[in-house]
Amino acid sequence: MDAIARPFSTRDFRMRAAQERGPHAGADYGDHRWNPGSAPLFVRDTLRDAAVLIPVVDHGDRATVLLTKRAEKLRSHSGQIAFPGGRIDATDPSPEDAALRETEEEIGLDRHFIDIIGRMPDYVSGSGYRIAPVLSVVRPGFRLHINADEVDDAFEVPLSFLMDPANHTRDSRVWQNKERFFYTMPYDGRNIWGVTAGIIRTLYERLYA
Repeated sequence: MDAIARPFSTRDFRMRAAQERGPHAGADYGDHRWNPGSAPLFVRDTLRDAAVLIPVVDHGDRATVLLTKRAEKLRSHSGQIAFPGGRIDATDPSPEDAALRETEEEIGLDRHFIDIIGRMPDYVSGSGYRIAPVLSVVRPGFRLHINADEVDDAFEVPLSFLMDPANHTRDSRVWQNKERFFYTMPYDGRNIWGVTAGIIRTLYERLYA
């Protein structure tokens, strides 16, 4: 094994993620970060708590990130690319447990294949959630069982692609009569954008920039 881990390998990711030992104080990250001056609109007392799993699949020197496509029939964020995850229930002992539970419910990824290695600062979404991004490494050999009520598909994207700022495009839309900025990362015919792209950008800024 090389003395120095290769960039974007699973080993390299583990070493970088070791510094992310949450929980972290403050609400410095979120959709408001890409929209200066908007923090009072996003960071509020009524935020709902959620957690997502950032599952980095251990393919050695060519690590990938497992993402999902939300079901088109869902009432909110239908068809969007997302990390597996959802609301933190009162019965969840921690955000990590919530992320593991939601991942099992959505795509049937058995938690025995998942090694939790850290947690990034919470990410505040414009839709009113305080999201805990849980960092993990997934051991190959798993089988997915997609819950069609929540997810249409699951797929992997090279970590090297997602951590390359050349693939991060800043875009905007008018929402409630105001221009809102966000990141988009098109990959293989799929458009990764919004909160998911924001969390990916945060991962890049904290670990790879």
